[in-house]
Amino acid sequence: MDEHDEVLRINRAAWDQQVEQRNRWTIPVSPEAIADARRGEWQILLTPCLPVPREWFPPLQGTDVLCLASGGGQQGPILAAAGARVTVLDNAPAQLERDRMVAEREGLPIRTVLGDMARLDALEDGAFDLIVHPVASCFVPDVAPVWAEAHRVLRPGGVLLAGLVNPLRYLFDEQLAESTGTLKVANPLPHSDLDDPARQERVDRGDPLEFGHTLEQLIGGQLAAGLVLTGLYEDRLPPGEADPLSRFAASFIATRAVRP
Repeated sequence: MDEHDEVLRINRAAWDQQVEQRNRWTIPVSPEAIADARRGEWQILLTPCLPVPREWFPPLQGTDVLCLASGGGQQGPILAAAGARVTVLDNAPAQLERDRMVAEREGLPIRTVLGDMARLDALEDGAFDLIVHPVASCFVPDVAPVWAEAHRVLRPGGVLLAGLVNPLRYLFDEQLAESTGTLKVANPLPHSDLDDPARQERVDRGDPLEFGHTLEQLIGGQLAAGLVLTGLYEDRLPPGEADPLSRFAASFIATRAVRP
């Protein structure tokens, strides 16, 4: 088993466990949110707090949307209720079950696909008008194939909306920051949890392995794949979370890119 497949296996089990632990990205949207979306009153998140600007979206009625590595019963059901034809692809069966649960509860025609964000073999070339990709590229060792595959499955003029982790987050000693609120530079960039001496401890407690890709890989990589960047904003964790870095800097990024 190569490195990518090993990470895929570990992170699939970890995200299934995150569902049991009620990670915020695994909690499905409410019936009230679906009812609002049906009336045209909706928003989705790519990053922790700031909603994606409505002007970033094409008209959703009849639009083919891929929610990429976006299980959890959140973005997909909202967009389906707003009129889109939605496919949700995710590596974690329990995350996809969240989307199927909301689809059944609300009578929404959502297609779910168990798969790898970097290998979209089950999806045809030029099948989608819009890809919604919340923060997830941090869970693969190499992000370049994610952008290449996104470009392949988008139609000309199609839009990729992506949430990204600024590599700044991976510079610091995570455990020290959480326990004392102290920021201490500890890791080189790009970062890989595969090189972390505490890797097995992370796996044992059900945390997914993460990778701190550089801005060149995250944003330059989209450009190298043939996409054109048309929008960007920054975000940070909410004030109530124990995250000392967010007191000083935004460490999440959302981008809008178009396939020419």
